[in-house]
Amino acid sequence: MSDIYDLIVIGAGSGGVRASRMAAATGAKVAVVEDMFLGGTCVNVGCVPKKLFVYASQVRGHIEEAAGFGIDARQNSFSWNTLKENKDKEINRLNGIYETLLEAPGVEIVRGKGVIVAPDTVQVGERKLATRRILIATGGWPFKPDIPGADLAMDSNDVFAMKDYPGRVVVVGGGYIAIEFAGIFNGLGSDTQLLYRGDRILRGFDDEIRDYVTQEVIKTGVNIRTNTDVERIEHSGSEYLCHLNDGSTLACDAVLMATGRKAKTEGLGLENVGVETRQDGSIVVDGSFATNIDGIYALGDVIGTPALTPVALEQGMVFVDQQFGEGKRSIDYDLIPTAVFCQPNIGTVGITEEEACECYPGDIDVYTSEFRPLKHTMTGSDERTLMKLIVRRSDDRVVGAHMVGEDAGEIIQGIAVAMQAGATKHHFDATIGIHPTGAEEFVTMRSVVREH
Repeated sequence: MSDIYDLIVIGAGSGGVRASRMAAATGAKVAVVEDMFLGGTCVNVGCVPKKLFVYASQVRGHIEEAAGFGIDARQNSFSWNTLKENKDKEINRLNGIYETLLEAPGVEIVRGKGVIVAPDTVQVGERKLATRRILIATGGWPFKPDIPGADLAMDSNDVFAMKDYPGRVVVVGGGYIAIEFAGIFNGLGSDTQLLYRGDRILRGFDDEIRDYVTQEVIKTGVNIRTNTDVERIEHSGSEYLCHLNDGSTLACDAVLMATGRKAKTEGLGLENVGVETRQDGSIVVDGSFATNIDGIYALGDVIGTPALTPVALEQGMVFVDQQFGEGKRSIDYDLIPTAVFCQPNIGTVGITEEEACECYPGDIDVYTSEFRPLKHTMTGSDERTLMKLIVRRSDDRVVGAHMVGEDAGEIIQGIAVAMQAGATKHHFDATIGIHPTGAEEFVTMRSVVREH
């Protein structure tokens, strides 16, 4: 067998694993290089453990709501160590599955830091691996602002390994990671403050959705403070003091900096071969994931496309088809559904109302439905749900669908399929709803609430 690999993948996250094993399944000689854990951010310190923690944080609310259904229930205690240990068991199980997924088609797993020393060579420790193609799939890494005391704060990776559970938490940031962790801490019993330097959380989402979810999250007990930033953190006895931009201080037991992520490209040796990167460190690629250097490719979070696991998975499939298959596959970034597992959830697919006004001025109808879910007529909770459709009037095409409410992600996934198929508002109107569900509201909205 040739000592030259057909493909070396640096990074065994979602995109890297998918590309590695699918390439190996075609008969290619493939190695994947990883210096941390198999499965990447999503499996180990991202969407999977975070969703498990979301489930845990919802239990207290379910217990409190039980009285409305005649059930006498109460939470006797909460063990952070038990939750963490059970989470670790599940992640270890998934690591084993990923190892099997790679080994089954013959992918060689090389443990260590991969450094590109030439366009056709990757060095791992003392080994130099020759290859016809290099695929960089190293993902992203949490970023902390450069302020005094930033090292005293956790990032999103650190939360999953906390030794002690904090009674008071300050979460800094306004993106989906910040709002999700604020809900987790609040649900598990922490006094939770969310500080964001901007005037609205969740930049990039539909403005109406942003405002609505803010009021709903505040109802759950999270204190959201906008136009507020941390300028300095100091350790004072057994607590931390956050010095804010208004001159005040905020004491807490833990600070989480959920202030964004950056492409993990440092130390890869990109400068050795001249791979072009952006100012934020992300790698510049074309539509075939090729960099400016022949034989070197990149995909996933490291190239600045939407930082979502399913996007990296699809990119991996497209890359393998283009390099080892028929070359017929491509990826469309226009209708990517996504969910934010704050409490209540957000689900969204397509463009926002603001984007629609810019893309199709004078041609937009907006439909909304806002209501109290049936369940909460018994629980006494004042949580409410918002659903929204954005329609291009000239051809009746649904160009955006958004929801704030329980199981929003589960509901929006099906709507995303319909929108990929070109669904019109007439198709929604002609669809018979499932009663009684919240989802049926998407097919019963008849009145235009705004025209643009």
